[in-house]
Amino acid sequence: MSSGSPPLDSLRAAVREAAAAVRGEAANGASSAGAEARLDRSRRAGQGDYSTNVAMLLAPALGEPPREIAERIGEQLATVLGDALSSTEVAGPGFLNLYMSDVWVRDALTGVLEAGAALGAGEADPVRRILVEFVSANPTGPLVAASGRHAAYGDALARILEHCGHSVSREYYFNDAGSQIHRLGQSIQARARGEEVPTDGYKGGYVESLAAEIPEAATGDVDEVASRAVDLLLSQIKATLERYEVRFDTFFSESALHEGSPNAVERALAQLEDAGHTYRHEGALWLRTSSFGDNEDRVVLRSNGQPTYFAADLAYMLNKRDRGFELQLDPVGSDHHGWAISVKAGMAALGEDPDSIEAPLIQFVHLVDGGERAAMSKRRGEFVTLDDLLDEIGVDVCRYFMLQRSHDRTLDLDLSLAREQSDKNPVYYIQYAHARIASILRRVSPERLDAALAGPWDDVMLEPSERALVLKLASFPEEVAEAADRRAPHRITSYAHELAQSFTAFYRDCKVIGATPDGVEAFRLALSAAAQRTIALSLGLLGVSAPDSM
Repeated sequence: MSSGSPPLDSLRAAVREAAAAVRGEAANGASSAGAEARLDRSRRAGQGDYSTNVAMLLAPALGEPPREIAERIGEQLATVLGDALSSTEVAGPGFLNLYMSDVWVRDALTGVLEAGAALGAGEADPVRRILVEFVSANPTGPLVAASGRHAAYGDALARILEHCGHSVSREYYFNDAGSQIHRLGQSIQARARGEEVPTDGYKGGYVESLAAEIPEAATGDVDEVASRAVDLLLSQIKATLERYEVRFDTFFSESALHEGSPNAVERALAQLEDAGHTYRHEGALWLRTSSFGDNEDRVVLRSNGQPTYFAADLAYMLNKRDRGFELQLDPVGSDHHGWAISVKAGMAALGEDPDSIEAPLIQFVHLVDGGERAAMSKRRGEFVTLDDLLDEIGVDVCRYFMLQRSHDRTLDLDLSLAREQSDKNPVYYIQYAHARIASILRRVSPERLDAALAGPWDDVMLEPSERALVLKLASFPEEVAEAADRRAPHRITSYAHELAQSFTAFYRDCKVIGATPDGVEAFRLALSAAAQRTIALSLGLLGVSAPDSM
Protein backbone atom coordinates (compact mmCIF):
# COMPACT_ATOMS: atom_id res chain seq x y z
CA MET A 1 0.00 0.00 0.00
CA SER A 2 1.48 3.35 -1.01
CA SER A 3 2.16 5.76 1.83
CA GLY A 4 -0.48 8.43 2.28
CA SER A 5 -3.02 6.88 -0.10
CA PRO A 6 -6.47 5.81 1.10
CA PRO A 7 -6.46 2.00 1.36
CA LEU A 8 -9.02 1.45 -1.39
CA ASP A 9 -7.31 3.92 -3.73
CA SER A 10 -4.13 1.89 -3.45
CA LEU A 11 -6.01 -1.37 -4.01
CA ARG A 12 -7.84 0.09 -6.99
CA ALA A 13 -4.51 1.22 -8.46
CA ALA A 14 -3.18 -2.31 -8.05
CA VAL A 15 -6.19 -3.71 -9.95
CA ARG A 16 -5.56 -1.24 -12.79
CA GLU A 17 -1.89 -2.20 -12.89
CA ALA A 18 -2.72 -5.91 -13.05
CA ALA A 19 -5.33 -5.31 -15.76
CA ALA A 20 -2.83 -3.24 -17.78
CA ALA A 21 -0.27 -6.04 -17.52
CA VAL A 22 -2.78 -8.57 -18.83
CA ARG A 23 -3.71 -6.26 -21.67
CA GLY A 24 -0.05 -5.65 -22.40
CA GLU A 25 0.02 -1.94 -21.58
CA ALA A 26 1.93 0.17 -19.10
CA ALA A 27 -0.06 1.00 -16.00
CA ASN A 28 -0.19 4.71 -16.84
CA GLY A 29 -1.59 3.90 -20.26
CA ALA A 30 -4.21 1.42 -19.13
CA SER A 31 -7.34 1.10 -21.18
CA SER A 32 -10.54 2.82 -20.17
CA ALA A 33 -11.78 -0.57 -19.05
CA GLY A 34 -9.27 -0.50 -16.22
CA ALA A 35 -10.26 3.04 -15.31
CA GLU A 36 -13.96 2.18 -15.30
CA ALA A 37 -13.59 -1.06 -13.35
CA ARG A 38 -15.55 -1.31 -10.13
CA LEU A 39 -14.07 -2.45 -6.85
CA ASP A 40 -16.93 -3.31 -4.52
CA ARG A 41 -17.09 -4.59 -0.99
CA SER A 42 -18.39 -8.14 -1.15
CA ARG A 43 -21.83 -8.39 0.39
CA ARG A 44 -21.81 -12.05 1.36
CA ALA A 45 -19.47 -14.01 3.57
CA GLY A 46 -17.26 -16.39 1.66
CA GLN A 47 -17.12 -14.23 -1.47
CA GLY A 48 -13.94 -12.38 -0.58
CA ASP A 49 -13.40 -8.94 0.86
CA TYR A 50 -13.70 -7.11 -2.47
CA SER A 51 -14.85 -7.95 -5.98
CA THR A 52 -13.98 -6.40 -9.35
CA ASN A 53 -15.60 -6.61 -12.77
CA VAL A 54 -12.46 -5.58 -14.68
CA ALA A 55 -12.12 -8.90 -16.52
CA MET A 56 -15.58 -8.55 -18.07
CA LEU A 57 -14.73 -5.05 -19.23
CA LEU A 58 -11.52 -6.26 -20.90
CA ALA A 59 -13.12 -9.28 -22.56
CA PRO A 60 -14.40 -7.49 -25.73
CA ALA A 61 -10.96 -5.96 -26.43
CA LEU A 62 -9.05 -9.20 -25.77
CA GLY A 63 -11.57 -11.52 -27.42
CA GLU A 64 -11.26 -14.05 -24.62
CA PRO A 65 -13.68 -15.49 -22.06
CA PRO A 66 -13.96 -13.18 -19.00
CA ARG A 67 -13.28 -16.00 -16.55
CA GLU A 68 -9.94 -16.78 -18.20
CA ILE A 69 -8.99 -13.12 -18.13
CA ALA A 70 -9.99 -12.94 -14.46
CA GLU A 71 -7.64 -15.84 -13.69
CA ARG A 72 -4.73 -14.02 -15.33
CA ILE A 73 -5.54 -10.76 -13.57
CA GLY A 74 -5.57 -12.66 -10.28
CA GLU A 75 -2.08 -13.99 -11.00
CA GLN A 76 -0.85 -10.50 -11.79
CA LEU A 77 -2.43 -9.11 -8.62
CA ALA A 78 -0.57 -11.68 -6.54
CA THR A 79 2.66 -10.27 -7.97
CA VAL A 80 1.64 -6.63 -7.55
CA LEU A 81 0.27 -6.95 -4.00
CA GLY A 82 2.55 -9.61 -2.59
CA ASP A 83 1.74 -10.55 1.00
CA ALA A 84 -1.11 -8.01 1.10
CA LEU A 85 -3.24 -10.44 -0.92
CA SER A 86 -4.27 -13.74 0.61
CA SER A 87 -5.94 -15.26 -2.46
CA THR A 88 -8.26 -14.62 -5.40
CA GLU A 89 -11.26 -16.46 -6.77
CA VAL A 90 -13.15 -16.24 -10.06
CA ALA A 91 -16.91 -16.13 -9.61
CA GLY A 92 -19.97 -16.01 -11.85
CA PRO A 93 -19.47 -14.75 -15.41
CA GLY A 94 -16.04 -13.30 -14.63
CA PHE A 95 -15.99 -11.42 -11.34
CA LEU A 96 -12.70 -11.60 -9.48
CA ASN A 97 -13.06 -11.87 -5.70
CA LEU A 98 -10.14 -10.64 -3.62
CA TYR A 99 -9.29 -12.01 -0.19
CA MET A 100 -7.04 -9.54 1.59
CA SER A 101 -4.49 -10.70 4.14
CA ASP A 102 -4.17 -9.53 7.71
CA VAL A 103 -1.11 -7.58 6.53
CA TRP A 104 -3.29 -5.47 4.22
CA VAL A 105 -5.99 -4.99 6.84
CA ARG A 106 -3.48 -3.84 9.47
CA ASP A 107 -1.93 -1.45 6.94
CA ALA A 108 -5.42 -0.16 6.11
CA LEU A 109 -5.95 0.71 9.77
CA THR A 110 -2.62 2.53 9.76
CA GLY A 111 -3.81 4.57 6.79
CA VAL A 112 -7.06 5.46 8.53
CA LEU A 113 -5.23 6.55 11.69
CA GLU A 114 -2.68 8.60 9.75
CA ALA A 115 -5.48 10.43 7.91
CA GLY A 116 -7.30 11.31 11.13
CA ALA A 117 -9.92 14.02 10.61
CA ALA A 118 -8.69 14.37 7.00
CA LEU A 119 -9.92 10.86 6.11
CA GLY A 120 -11.52 11.19 2.66
CA ALA A 121 -10.73 14.91 2.56
CA GLY A 122 -9.51 16.92 -0.41
CA GLU A 123 -10.38 14.29 -3.02
CA ALA A 124 -12.40 16.63 -5.29
CA ASP A 125 -11.08 16.89 -8.84
CA PRO A 126 -11.65 19.46 -10.12
CA VAL A 127 -12.10 21.72 -7.12
CA ARG A 128 -15.04 24.06 -7.75
CA ARG A 129 -16.33 27.27 -6.21
CA ILE A 130 -19.88 26.38 -5.15
CA LEU A 131 -22.73 28.42 -3.69
CA VAL A 132 -25.33 26.40 -1.80
CA GLU A 133 -28.47 28.51 -1.46
CA PHE A 134 -30.96 26.78 0.80
CA VAL A 135 -33.95 27.16 3.10
CA SER A 136 -34.75 30.65 1.71
CA ALA A 137 -38.25 30.50 3.19
CA ASN A 138 -40.20 33.71 2.68
CA PRO A 139 -39.98 35.97 5.77
CA THR A 140 -43.76 35.91 6.19
CA GLY A 141 -43.73 33.70 9.27
CA PRO A 142 -41.48 31.61 11.50
CA LEU A 143 -39.65 28.61 10.07
CA VAL A 144 -41.94 25.59 9.99
CA ALA A 145 -40.86 22.07 10.86
CA ALA A 146 -40.60 21.13 7.19
CA SER A 147 -37.93 23.80 6.76
CA GLY A 148 -35.82 21.68 9.07
CA ARG A 149 -35.34 19.18 6.26
CA HIS A 150 -34.19 21.86 3.83
CA ALA A 151 -31.85 23.36 6.43
CA ALA A 152 -30.32 20.02 7.47
CA TYR A 153 -29.94 18.92 3.84
CA GLY A 154 -28.30 22.13 2.59
CA ASP A 155 -25.98 22.44 5.56
CA ALA A 156 -24.90 18.77 5.50
CA LEU A 157 -24.34 18.92 1.73
CA ALA A 158 -22.17 22.02 2.17
CA ARG A 159 -20.15 20.29 4.91
CA ILE A 160 -19.63 17.22 2.73
CA LEU A 161 -18.59 19.25 -0.31
CA GLU A 162 -16.14 21.24 1.83
CA HIS A 163 -14.68 18.03 3.25
CA CYS A 164 -14.07 16.82 -0.29
CA GLY A 165 -12.09 19.96 -1.01
CA HIS A 166 -14.54 22.28 -2.77
CA SER A 167 -14.77 25.98 -1.91
CA VAL A 168 -18.31 26.35 -0.56
CA SER A 169 -20.41 29.33 0.51
CA ARG A 170 -23.85 29.16 2.13
CA GLU A 171 -26.52 31.71 1.29
CA TYR A 172 -30.09 32.43 2.35
CA TYR A 173 -32.16 34.32 -0.23
CA PHE A 174 -35.11 36.11 1.31
CA ASN A 175 -38.02 37.46 -0.70
CA ASP A 176 -38.54 40.81 0.98
CA ALA A 177 -40.30 42.31 -2.05
CA GLY A 178 -43.54 41.60 -3.82
CA SER A 179 -47.18 40.87 -3.15
CA GLN A 180 -46.74 38.34 -0.34
CA ILE A 181 -44.92 40.95 1.78
CA HIS A 182 -47.73 43.45 1.13
CA ARG A 183 -50.29 40.82 2.24
CA LEU A 184 -48.27 40.26 5.41
CA GLY A 185 -48.50 43.99 6.18
CA GLN A 186 -52.24 43.96 5.53
CA SER A 187 -52.68 40.96 7.83
CA ILE A 188 -50.75 42.57 10.67
CA GLN A 189 -52.62 45.86 10.24
CA ALA A 190 -55.96 44.07 10.30
CA ARG A 191 -55.07 42.29 13.56
CA ALA A 192 -53.82 45.56 15.08
CA ARG A 193 -57.20 47.13 14.29
CA GLY A 194 -59.14 44.18 15.61
CA GLU A 195 -60.34 43.26 12.12
CA GLU A 196 -60.45 40.02 10.20
CA VAL A 197 -57.38 39.14 8.15
CA PRO A 198 -57.93 39.40 4.36
CA THR A 199 -58.94 36.15 2.68
CA ASP A 200 -55.52 35.72 1.08
CA GLY A 201 -53.66 37.04 4.13
CA TYR A 202 -51.69 35.34 6.89
CA LYS A 203 -53.28 33.95 10.03
CA GLY A 204 -51.89 32.50 13.21
CA GLY A 205 -50.78 33.71 16.60
CA TYR A 206 -47.50 35.06 15.26
CA VAL A 207 -49.42 37.71 13.24
CA GLU A 208 -51.09 38.98 16.42
CA SER A 209 -47.69 38.99 18.15
CA LEU A 210 -46.22 41.10 15.36
CA ALA A 211 -49.17 43.49 15.54
CA ALA A 212 -48.48 43.95 19.27
CA GLU A 213 -44.74 44.38 18.74
CA ILE A 214 -44.96 47.04 16.00
CA PRO A 215 -46.18 50.30 17.60
CA GLU A 216 -47.46 51.84 14.35
CA ALA A 217 -49.12 48.63 13.12
CA ALA A 218 -52.69 49.97 13.21
CA THR A 219 -52.08 53.41 11.72
CA GLY A 220 -48.80 53.29 9.82
CA ASP A 221 -48.19 52.83 6.12
CA VAL A 222 -48.92 49.18 5.32
CA ASP A 223 -45.66 48.64 3.46
CA GLU A 224 -43.65 50.18 6.30
CA VAL A 225 -45.44 47.87 8.71
CA ALA A 226 -44.59 44.96 6.42
CA SER A 227 -40.93 46.01 6.27
CA ARG A 228 -40.72 46.15 10.05
CA ALA A 229 -42.37 42.74 10.28
CA VAL A 230 -39.86 41.27 7.80
CA ASP A 231 -36.99 42.53 9.97
CA LEU A 232 -38.51 40.94 13.06
CA LEU A 233 -39.26 37.65 11.34
CA LEU A 234 -35.85 37.46 9.70
CA SER A 235 -34.22 38.00 13.08
CA GLN A 236 -36.32 35.14 14.46
CA ILE A 237 -35.43 32.92 11.49
CA LYS A 238 -31.72 33.58 12.02
CA ALA A 239 -32.01 32.70 15.70
CA THR A 240 -33.79 29.43 14.89
CA LEU A 241 -31.17 28.48 12.31
CA GLU A 242 -28.35 29.32 14.72
CA ARG A 243 -29.99 27.04 17.29
CA TYR A 244 -30.18 24.34 14.60
CA GLU A 245 -26.41 24.64 14.04
CA VAL A 246 -26.94 26.11 10.55
CA ARG A 247 -24.88 29.18 9.76
CA PHE A 248 -24.93 31.18 6.57
CA ASP A 249 -22.14 33.21 5.02
CA THR A 250 -24.59 35.68 3.48
CA PHE A 251 -28.24 36.66 3.61
CA PHE A 252 -29.21 38.03 0.20
CA SER A 253 -32.18 40.37 -0.11
CA GLU A 254 -34.42 40.18 -3.17
CA SER A 255 -34.99 43.94 -2.87
CA ALA A 256 -31.29 44.46 -3.69
CA LEU A 257 -32.07 43.21 -7.21
CA HIS A 258 -34.50 46.10 -7.69
CA GLU A 259 -32.16 48.84 -6.48
CA GLY A 260 -30.31 51.25 -8.79
CA SER A 261 -30.93 52.29 -12.35
CA PRO A 262 -30.76 50.16 -14.29
CA ASN A 263 -31.19 47.53 -11.60
CA ALA A 264 -30.18 43.88 -11.82
CA VAL A 265 -33.61 42.73 -13.00
CA GLU A 266 -33.75 45.38 -15.72
CA ARG A 267 -30.27 44.43 -16.92
CA ALA A 268 -31.25 40.75 -17.14
CA LEU A 269 -34.41 41.58 -19.11
CA ALA A 270 -32.44 43.84 -21.47
CA GLN A 271 -29.96 41.02 -22.07
CA LEU A 272 -32.80 38.64 -22.95
CA GLU A 273 -34.42 41.18 -25.28
CA ASP A 274 -31.10 41.92 -27.00
CA ALA A 275 -30.65 38.19 -27.58
CA GLY A 276 -34.04 38.07 -29.31
CA HIS A 277 -35.58 35.57 -26.91
CA THR A 278 -38.56 37.69 -25.75
CA TYR A 279 -41.86 38.78 -27.27
CA ARG A 280 -44.90 40.83 -26.30
CA HIS A 281 -48.32 39.28 -25.79
CA GLU A 282 -51.37 40.96 -24.23
CA GLY A 283 -49.18 43.71 -22.87
CA ALA A 284 -46.79 41.38 -21.03
CA LEU A 285 -43.20 40.49 -21.92
CA TRP A 286 -42.65 36.76 -22.39
CA LEU A 287 -39.44 34.71 -22.51
CA ARG A 288 -39.23 31.84 -25.00
CA THR A 289 -38.16 29.31 -22.39
CA SER A 290 -39.89 26.61 -24.46
CA SER A 291 -37.02 26.97 -26.94
CA PHE A 292 -34.62 25.89 -24.19
CA GLY A 293 -36.34 22.84 -22.74
CA ASP A 294 -39.23 24.32 -20.75
CA ASN A 295 -42.75 23.03 -21.38
CA GLU A 296 -44.08 26.55 -22.02
CA ASP A 297 -42.96 30.17 -22.24
CA ARG A 298 -42.78 32.31 -19.09
CA VAL A 299 -43.83 35.88 -18.33
CA VAL A 300 -40.93 38.05 -17.17
CA LEU A 301 -42.67 41.45 -17.19
CA ARG A 302 -46.36 41.80 -16.33
CA SER A 303 -48.71 43.99 -18.37
CA ASN A 304 -48.58 46.56 -15.52
CA GLY A 305 -44.82 46.86 -16.02
CA GLN A 306 -43.87 44.94 -12.86
CA PRO A 307 -41.27 42.16 -13.17
CA THR A 308 -42.29 38.65 -12.16
CA TYR A 309 -40.61 36.56 -9.49
CA PHE A 310 -39.13 34.53 -12.33
CA ALA A 311 -37.40 37.64 -13.73
CA ALA A 312 -35.93 38.35 -10.28
CA ASP A 313 -34.78 34.74 -10.01
CA LEU A 314 -32.88 35.03 -13.31
CA ALA A 315 -31.27 38.27 -12.15
CA TYR A 316 -30.26 36.51 -8.91
CA MET A 317 -28.70 33.61 -10.82
CA LEU A 318 -26.65 36.08 -12.87
CA ASN A 319 -25.63 37.84 -9.67
CA LYS A 320 -24.29 34.59 -8.25
CA ARG A 321 -22.38 33.91 -11.46
CA ASP A 322 -20.92 37.43 -11.36
CA ARG A 323 -19.67 36.75 -7.84
CA GLY A 324 -17.51 33.96 -9.27
CA PHE A 325 -19.47 30.84 -8.36
CA GLU A 326 -18.97 28.05 -10.88
CA LEU A 327 -21.82 25.91 -9.57
CA GLN A 328 -25.07 26.96 -7.96
CA LEU A 329 -26.82 24.34 -5.82
CA ASP A 330 -30.38 25.40 -5.05
CA PRO A 331 -32.27 22.69 -3.12
CA VAL A 332 -35.98 23.45 -3.46
CA GLY A 333 -39.27 21.88 -2.45
CA SER A 334 -40.61 19.16 -4.71
CA ASP A 335 -43.48 21.48 -5.68
CA HIS A 336 -40.83 23.63 -7.44
CA HIS A 337 -40.05 21.01 -10.08
CA GLY A 338 -41.34 23.24 -12.87
CA TRP A 339 -39.40 26.21 -11.49
CA ALA A 340 -36.13 24.30 -11.70
CA ILE A 341 -36.72 23.50 -15.38
CA SER A 342 -37.73 27.09 -16.16
CA VAL A 343 -34.69 28.63 -14.43
CA LYS A 344 -32.29 26.36 -16.29
CA ALA A 345 -34.05 27.28 -19.53
CA GLY A 346 -33.84 30.96 -18.64
CA MET A 347 -30.12 30.71 -17.96
CA ALA A 348 -29.62 29.00 -21.33
CA ALA A 349 -31.48 31.89 -22.96
CA LEU A 350 -29.05 34.25 -21.23
CA GLY A 351 -26.17 32.37 -22.83
CA GLU A 352 -25.15 30.62 -19.60
CA ASP A 353 -24.49 26.94 -19.00
CA PRO A 354 -27.77 25.54 -17.60
CA ASP A 355 -25.80 22.74 -15.95
CA SER A 356 -24.11 25.31 -13.71
CA ILE A 357 -27.37 25.25 -11.76
CA GLU A 358 -28.61 22.20 -9.90
CA ALA A 359 -31.89 22.17 -8.02
CA PRO A 360 -32.22 18.98 -5.94
CA LEU A 361 -35.89 18.47 -5.13
CA ILE A 362 -36.64 18.04 -1.43
CA GLN A 363 -39.74 15.98 -0.80
CA PHE A 364 -42.28 16.74 1.90
CA VAL A 365 -41.93 16.02 5.62
CA HIS A 366 -44.81 14.61 7.63
CA LEU A 367 -44.65 14.64 11.40
CA VAL A 368 -46.18 11.43 12.69
CA ASP A 369 -47.16 10.94 16.32
CA GLY A 370 -49.28 8.02 17.42
CA GLY A 371 -50.02 7.20 13.81
CA GLU A 372 -51.45 10.65 13.10
CA ARG A 373 -49.96 13.16 10.65
CA ALA A 374 -49.80 16.85 11.56
CA ALA A 375 -51.09 19.22 8.88
CA MET A 376 -49.03 22.34 8.22
CA SER A 377 -49.98 25.58 6.44
CA LYS A 378 -48.28 28.91 7.17
CA ARG A 379 -50.99 30.87 5.37
CA ARG A 380 -53.78 29.31 7.49
CA GLY A 381 -51.74 29.54 10.68
CA GLU A 382 -51.87 25.76 11.15
CA PHE A 383 -48.27 24.65 11.49
CA VAL A 384 -45.61 23.27 13.79
CA THR A 385 -42.60 25.57 13.94
CA LEU A 386 -39.05 24.27 13.72
CA ASP A 387 -38.48 25.67 17.21
CA ASP A 388 -41.45 23.61 18.47
CA LEU A 389 -39.90 20.49 16.94
CA LEU A 390 -36.48 21.24 18.44
CA ASP A 391 -38.11 21.69 21.85
CA GLU A 392 -39.68 18.28 21.40
CA ILE A 393 -36.78 16.12 20.11
CA GLY A 394 -33.61 18.24 20.20
CA VAL A 395 -31.19 19.40 17.52
CA ASP A 396 -29.18 16.20 17.02
CA VAL A 397 -32.18 13.93 16.63
CA CYS A 398 -34.00 16.38 14.41
CA ARG A 399 -31.06 16.83 12.04
CA TYR A 400 -30.33 13.10 11.79
CA PHE A 401 -33.97 12.13 11.24
CA MET A 402 -34.37 14.84 8.60
CA LEU A 403 -31.34 13.41 6.75
CA GLN A 404 -31.81 9.67 7.13
CA ARG A 405 -33.89 9.26 3.97
CA SER A 406 -32.95 10.35 0.46
CA HIS A 407 -34.10 13.91 -0.19
CA ASP A 408 -36.16 12.73 -3.17
CA ARG A 409 -38.37 10.55 -0.94
CA THR A 410 -41.20 11.73 1.30
CA LEU A 411 -40.17 11.59 4.95
CA ASP A 412 -42.44 10.48 7.77
CA LEU A 413 -40.69 11.68 10.94
CA ASP A 414 -41.80 9.37 13.73
CA LEU A 415 -41.87 11.51 16.88
CA SER A 416 -42.36 8.49 19.12
CA LEU A 417 -39.12 6.95 17.86
CA ALA A 418 -37.36 10.31 17.90
CA ARG A 419 -38.10 10.68 21.63
CA GLU A 420 -36.65 7.23 22.42
CA GLN A 421 -33.38 7.13 24.36
CA SER A 422 -32.53 3.56 23.49
CA ASP A 423 -30.77 1.67 20.72
CA LYS A 424 -34.04 1.76 18.76
CA ASN A 425 -33.26 5.40 18.06
CA PRO A 426 -30.41 5.45 15.49
CA VAL A 427 -29.02 8.77 16.76
CA TYR A 428 -28.81 7.48 20.31
CA TYR A 429 -27.27 4.21 19.05
CA ILE A 430 -24.49 5.98 17.11
CA GLN A 431 -23.75 8.53 19.82
CA TYR A 432 -23.68 5.79 22.46
CA ALA A 433 -21.08 3.87 20.42
CA HIS A 434 -18.91 6.99 20.36
CA ALA A 435 -19.37 7.53 24.11
CA ARG A 436 -18.61 3.87 24.83
CA ILE A 437 -15.29 4.12 22.97
CA ALA A 438 -14.45 7.31 24.86
CA SER A 439 -15.09 5.40 28.10
CA ILE A 440 -12.76 2.59 26.99
CA LEU A 441 -9.97 4.97 26.03
CA ARG A 442 -10.25 6.88 29.32
CA ARG A 443 -9.21 3.67 31.09
CA VAL A 444 -5.71 3.79 29.62
CA SER A 445 -3.03 6.41 30.10
CA PRO A 446 -2.25 8.84 27.27
CA GLU A 447 1.21 7.28 26.95
CA ARG A 448 -0.22 3.80 26.65
CA LEU A 449 -2.73 4.95 24.04
CA ASP A 450 -0.07 6.79 22.04
CA ALA A 451 2.08 3.65 22.01
CA ALA A 452 -0.90 1.60 20.83
CA LEU A 453 -1.67 4.05 18.02
CA ALA A 454 1.96 4.04 16.87
CA GLY A 455 1.95 0.28 16.34
CA PRO A 456 3.23 -1.77 14.66
CA TRP A 457 0.97 -4.75 15.16
CA ASP A 458 2.84 -7.06 12.77
CA ASP A 459 2.08 -10.36 14.50
CA VAL A 460 -1.57 -9.78 15.40
CA MET A 461 -3.95 -12.37 13.96
CA LEU A 462 -7.30 -10.71 13.30
CA GLU A 463 -10.75 -11.86 14.31
CA PRO A 464 -13.55 -11.59 11.71
CA SER A 465 -15.24 -8.69 13.51
CA GLU A 466 -11.92 -6.82 13.69
CA ARG A 467 -11.43 -7.22 9.97
CA ALA A 468 -15.00 -6.14 9.27
CA LEU A 469 -14.57 -2.98 11.34
CA VAL A 470 -11.33 -2.02 9.59
CA LEU A 471 -12.90 -2.58 6.16
CA LYS A 472 -15.84 -0.40 7.18
CA LEU A 473 -13.48 2.36 8.26
CA ALA A 474 -11.51 2.06 5.04
CA SER A 475 -14.68 2.61 3.01
CA PHE A 476 -15.34 6.09 4.45
CA PRO A 477 -13.52 8.06 1.70
CA GLU A 478 -15.65 6.35 -0.95
CA GLU A 479 -18.84 6.99 1.00
CA VAL A 480 -18.19 10.69 1.43
CA ALA A 481 -17.17 11.05 -2.23
CA GLU A 482 -20.40 9.34 -3.31
CA ALA A 483 -22.43 11.53 -0.97
CA ALA A 484 -20.86 14.62 -2.54
CA ASP A 485 -21.20 13.48 -6.15
CA ARG A 486 -24.81 12.35 -5.73
CA ARG A 487 -25.77 15.29 -3.48
CA ALA A 488 -26.88 12.63 -1.01
CA PRO A 489 -26.13 13.32 2.67
CA HIS A 490 -28.37 10.41 3.64
CA ARG A 491 -25.52 8.09 2.64
CA ILE A 492 -23.53 9.39 5.61
CA THR A 493 -26.41 8.71 8.03
CA SER A 494 -26.47 5.11 6.81
CA TYR A 495 -22.70 4.83 6.99
CA ALA A 496 -22.56 6.20 10.54
CA HIS A 497 -25.18 3.70 11.71
CA GLU A 498 -23.46 0.79 9.97
CA LEU A 499 -20.11 1.84 11.44
CA ALA A 500 -21.64 1.92 14.93
CA GLN A 501 -23.05 -1.56 14.31
CA SER A 502 -19.61 -2.81 13.19
CA PHE A 503 -18.02 -1.41 16.33
CA THR A 504 -20.72 -2.95 18.54
CA ALA A 505 -20.07 -6.37 16.95
CA PHE A 506 -16.31 -5.94 17.46
CA TYR A 507 -16.79 -4.92 21.10
CA ARG A 508 -19.06 -7.91 21.65
CA ASP A 509 -16.55 -10.36 20.19
CA CYS A 510 -13.21 -8.89 21.22
CA LYS A 511 -11.86 -7.94 24.62
CA VAL A 512 -10.02 -4.63 24.41
CA ILE A 513 -8.51 -3.63 27.77
CA GLY A 514 -6.35 -6.49 29.06
CA ALA A 515 -6.38 -8.48 25.80
CA THR A 516 -3.33 -10.67 25.42
CA PRO A 517 -0.70 -10.65 24.14
CA ASP A 518 0.21 -6.96 24.36
CA GLY A 519 0.13 -6.48 20.60
CA VAL A 520 -3.52 -7.56 20.50
CA GLU A 521 -4.54 -4.99 23.11
CA ALA A 522 -2.57 -2.30 21.27
CA PHE A 523 -4.24 -3.13 17.97
CA ARG A 524 -7.71 -3.13 19.51
CA LEU A 525 -7.10 0.17 21.27
CA ALA A 526 -5.95 1.66 17.97
CA LEU A 527 -8.95 0.21 16.18
CA SER A 528 -11.30 1.61 18.82
CA ALA A 529 -9.72 5.05 18.51
CA ALA A 530 -10.04 4.97 14.72
CA ALA A 531 -13.70 3.98 15.01
CA GLN A 532 -14.36 6.80 17.48
CA ARG A 533 -12.70 9.38 15.22
CA THR A 534 -14.59 8.23 12.16
CA ILE A 535 -17.95 8.15 13.96
CA ALA A 536 -17.28 11.72 15.10
CA LEU A 537 -16.24 12.73 11.59
CA SER A 538 -19.40 11.21 10.10
CA LEU A 539 -21.67 12.88 12.66
CA GLY A 540 -19.84 16.17 12.15
CA LEU A 541 -20.64 16.09 8.43
CA LEU A 542 -24.30 15.75 9.41
CA GLY A 543 -24.12 18.57 11.95
CA VAL A 544 -24.76 16.11 14.81
CA SER A 545 -22.71 16.13 18.00
CA ALA A 546 -20.51 13.24 19.15
CA PRO A 547 -20.66 13.20 22.98
CA ASP A 548 -17.96 11.52 25.06
CA SER A 549 -20.47 10.46 27.71
CA MET A 550 -24.19 9.76 27.81
